[in-house]
Amino acid sequence: MKRVFLVIISVLLGTVTTATATTDEAFQNLAGRYIGDLSNFSPVNATLIGDHSADDKLDDVDAAARAQKKTLLTEYIAALNALNIDEMSRANQIDAEILRNQLESDLWAMDELQEWAWNPLYYVDLSGSAIYGLVARDFAPIDQRLANVATRLEQMPRFLEQARASLAPERVPKIHAETAVRQNPGLASIIDTMVIPKMGVLSDAGRKRLNVAIELAKRAVADHQTWLEEELLPRSAGDFRIGAELYDIKLAFSLSSPLSRREITARAEQEYETVRNAMYEVAKTIYEKLHPYTAFPDDPDESYKQTIIRAALEQAYEQLPPRDGIVAVAKQQLQQATDFVIEHNIVTMPDVPVEIIIMPEFRRGISVAYLDPPGALDRDQTAFYAVAPLPTDWTDDQVRSFLREYNLYSIQDLTMHEGVPGHHLQLALSNRYPSVLRAVLGSGPFIEGWAVYAEQMMIAEGYLDHDPLMKLINLKWTLRGITNAIIDSAIHVDGMTRDAAMTLMIEGGFQEEREAAGKWVRAQLSSAQLSTYFVGFQEHIELRKAVQEAWGDEFTLRRYHDQVLSYGSPPVKYVRALMLNEPIPRQDN
Repeated sequence: MKRVFLVIISVLLGTVTTATATTDEAFQNLAGRYIGDLSNFSPVNATLIGDHSADDKLDDVDAAARAQKKTLLTEYIAALNALNIDEMSRANQIDAEILRNQLESDLWAMDELQEWAWNPLYYVDLSGSAIYGLVARDFAPIDQRLANVATRLEQMPRFLEQARASLAPERVPKIHAETAVRQNPGLASIIDTMVIPKMGVLSDAGRKRLNVAIELAKRAVADHQTWLEEELLPRSAGDFRIGAELYDIKLAFSLSSPLSRREITARAEQEYETVRNAMYEVAKTIYEKLHPYTAFPDDPDESYKQTIIRAALEQAYEQLPPRDGIVAVAKQQLQQATDFVIEHNIVTMPDVPVEIIIMPEFRRGISVAYLDPPGALDRDQTAFYAVAPLPTDWTDDQVRSFLREYNLYSIQDLTMHEGVPGHHLQLALSNRYPSVLRAVLGSGPFIEGWAVYAEQMMIAEGYLDHDPLMKLINLKWTLRGITNAIIDSAIHVDGMTRDAAMTLMIEGGFQEEREAAGKWVRAQLSSAQLSTYFVGFQEHIELRKAVQEAWGDEFTLRRYHDQVLSYGSPPVKYVRALMLNEPIPRQDN
């Protein structure tokens, strides 16, 4: 058995472990094989990153497929462990650590976290992405992509049957079942709005085949919907709280940061007070313009600060977008932010298109907006800044609550975060880095932390002429990231209740009820992700401070930003090591 295993390792390394070959070559060969194997881990996810070798395949999600993936992960970990990382270049050392973290995280998630057994949203997202990923971008001729759509739709009954067999209803949390019930019809929506309108390019035979596949898939989705509503939902009895042991391990894998859960909470609670005090100082200037004879107390209590901040925020809440006009507003503000970045020489502006779209139905219910960048292997394709429409069943009060939260200033902050100079700009520049592995395995804290940093940096540089209302809303968004980090672990580890979380978000974080209610749902559906914003932002702030001190008079924003974004999207600790010539941190550090 040992001999067979050594042969497998040799194959993964490509037999490059000869005396004449370097460890760098061996690692690059291993990394290349891993990228080439992504379609064996998940054909759908391979499509999304731009590997189109398995566009005609839909994931197998049964026990045999999981066993095969586990074997593959184990073999890659063994092959990576067989290499002497100290003999590699600094760039490859970083990529090796990133790959190790991903492999061990995936293996742990399969064996211990086991979302495949209790999270129906995993299967809903895969089924929707399977078709969406083929039709959203023009990476190949449309007739070729539609032929692959037909093939995947033909496999949908098998996929959904495997999903139902994998899920253990008694382990499924009710909130996950409820969300799956809402999202599952999204596949039919993709077919109706993104597939059928394109069918005119097909031959008669191609159209006939696709129509048959569509009917087959729609029946399978309808059957799955019935099962979700009548079997899964009534029997769902799992706890959405994953607990301290699972949370801490997942957090370590997700953040790849030396900060522990308790350290993150302690730092977040300290920043919570700091940012609220900063909001009070800005709010005073706004309030004073409205009431010029106000005498502010020298030592105000928290209740007084709360009143002044809320009064100032009301001025921003008067600037509301139309209910159906958020996308149009975002488009105008994206251009405005782009012009500011160029005019003020803040960072290189990539020539990569971004389109603002309505969020696909199968992805709604978790976040208000997200950036969907082209895959790491489809770098010239369009990025999508997706915005969720307001639910049609909301009352007028709920709509007004949402629009107050996403007032014109907030949409501006959101657009800086998702678009420019946030996610869109950062990912477009970072993906120029030659390592495909690093692009595929981008760090969430680096990416989210940069976007939060970008919001604050733009305000500091005078965006919107130092408008105090924009500054106040920007601080409110910073406070949102802080409360995200607090509730993330408090909910999953400490048992924080909905009332306690809502109070912290609404009273402490000044969020509107609709925003806080949505975040409560999101916190239940995810774990460890809500901490990435705060941790990544803290790391970016500390990195800029350290580099600014090291560079002295040679520091400029353009030089700094371009260099930070030139290394791809690795964990911030690796960028720090490269920019300040520090030792490369190891995973066990």
